Amino acid sequence: MKLDAPLRAGEVALVGAGPGAASLLTLAAASLIADCDVIVHDALVSDEVLAMAADSAEIIAAGKRGGRPSASQDDICDLLIELAQAGKRVVRLKGGDPFVFGRGGEEVRALAKLGIAFRIIPGITAGVAAPAMAGIPVTDRSVNATLAFLTGHEANDDSRMDWPALVRAFPVLVFYMGARNLERIASCLLKAGLDAQTAVAIIHAATTDHEQTTIGSLQAAAAGQLQAQSPAIVIIGDVVASRTIWRDEF
Repeated sequence: MKLDAPLRAGEVALVGAGPGAASLLTLAAASLIADCDVIVHDALVSDEVLAMAADSAEIIAAGKRGGRPSASQDDICDLLIELAQAGKRVVRLKGGDPFVFGRGGEEVRALAKLGIAFRIIPGITAGVAAPAMAGIPVTDRSVNATLAFLTGHEANDDSRMDWPALVRAFPVLVFYMGARNLERIASCLLKAGLDAQTAVAIIHAATTDHEQTTIGSLQAAAAGQLQAQSPAIVIIGDVVASRTIWRDEF
């Protein structure tokens, strides 16, 4: 199958929209966005990307944002099924990559269960793109041979994370959805033994006109002294301290 081939009637494409800038879409993503009947998009897809849709395309917002009213995952799956069974050519558009904290797996399983045709178009994930735009490599051979991608939602009383094990195993930690729980994340890492002066970067709305990068220490993050606005990627580790700015700051 050619990934950028036109969608067939009743087919669903799970498409990664990347971190925000339309110029960072894959060729297949751009092609399918411009030629489909319906786009069902999440809250992190930028207006710039949505503007690439055909005038005839129906645009349906189905974003899930923590702490705000939003569609349930079951409702979103049901909507995709309903549209596909009506013969629509559907693009399910997700910020970043559909399979990196994007619930793409749940949606393809729902489609596959009913025999609905689908394809997957990977996207550039924000956990790599946001630090790169800020001049921070997520890996540097002088710093780390391992890397952890984590969800900030796990910094709660029911956390499945073994914080001391994370600190021992991973010199660099990248948190998706980390802004809301940043103080608690930092506190958990301090209690687990991570040095208080470990560098932290918060990258808000990467690759968009609203992009902002804030740099500080783990101790400052735990004390609530660092600005953290969603959506944001938080990267913690010595790679932050060796940041190289390569473009104009927003």
